[in-house]
Amino acid sequence: MDILQIKPKSECRYDEISLGEVMLRLDPGAGRIRTARNFDAWEGGGEYNVARGLRKCFGMNTAIVTAFADNELGHLVEDFIMQGGVDTRFIKWTDYDGVGRTVRNGINFTERGFGIRGAKGVSDRGNTAASQLKEGDIDWEYIFGKCGARWFHTGGIFAALSETTPGVVIEATRIAKKYGVIVSYDLNYRPSLWKAIGGKAKAREVNREIAKYVDVMIGNEEDFTACLGFEIEGADEKLTRLDISGYRKMIETAVKQYPNFKVIANTLRTVKSATVNSWGAICYAGGTFYEAVHREDIEIFDRVGGGDSFASGLAYGFMTCNDPQKAVEFGAAHGALAMTTPGDTSMATLEEVEKLTKGGGARVDR
Repeated sequence: MDILQIKPKSECRYDEISLGEVMLRLDPGAGRIRTARNFDAWEGGGEYNVARGLRKCFGMNTAIVTAFADNELGHLVEDFIMQGGVDTRFIKWTDYDGVGRTVRNGINFTERGFGIRGAKGVSDRGNTAASQLKEGDIDWEYIFGKCGARWFHTGGIFAALSETTPGVVIEATRIAKKYGVIVSYDLNYRPSLWKAIGGKAKAREVNREIAKYVDVMIGNEEDFTACLGFEIEGADEKLTRLDISGYRKMIETAVKQYPNFKVIANTLRTVKSATVNSWGAICYAGGTFYEAVHREDIEIFDRVGGGDSFASGLAYGFMTCNDPQKAVEFGAAHGALAMTTPGDTSMATLEEVEKLTKGGGARVDR
């Protein structure tokens, strides 16, 4: 029995479409933001990274729905997206006022951390074009009804950008479900984003409504507690191997409340230092828990985007095999590899992911 009823590739122009903000990431390399004199430039965004990983690593046809202010910075980010192979036709361009009083593009400064110094992200994303998207701005009937997609992904970061972005998510997910598209959603709770628009209470109000339309829910116990109101007694701030039994109980409770959740998945990470983590993943599907190989003491080059790369590997596994065990293994392997390179987005290849899922190591390939 198939866990997810996924439309065949022949019926859809796109394997996957993401909705979310894409920012310009400025990276000080091995240094710190506050003392940097040079930055490497990348593109990145939680929801976009999933489309980018599915396209660049897994060879699937993907697109991004987002908005940019029509200026040089917006077109720079567009150029990064095009280099990643993600279709840009659904980008909404907004007239730029010359200085950013009414609309601008988002910037994310990120330092990767080292040892006892954790990674740090400093976003500059207020009043962005993507945050000003509202219900009715995007022709979802055309996207899902005419073009067609097998999978739609969005998340709590985009939903938290403004008072209007939750309406965009709900509109998109409703229409996606109308056309039989699988909907995945990463709760990705960020207190700083919700603070100005109602805090945790607003996060729960918004995410509980969105959750009604989700097939594949991604999130750890902090996400489920903050966004949906579920609790794990005695749980640490971040999910570890020690509290996995509590997480399992919470998932079973969540499925009873939201029977539309066909799959719930998340990474299992223990942060030993900024550069050494243990890493794994778990997936609940069809009443059974599936766990990926847990890797102790993996070395981290840049942790940002590891969870998004897990989500793209998970989606790939379901779209190609519809097998929860293979899907969670693909996700965990892709996420681990993504953290060995700089930037939000994965530089891994499908061959590398498959090698890791089969137990391959870091011996040199010649």
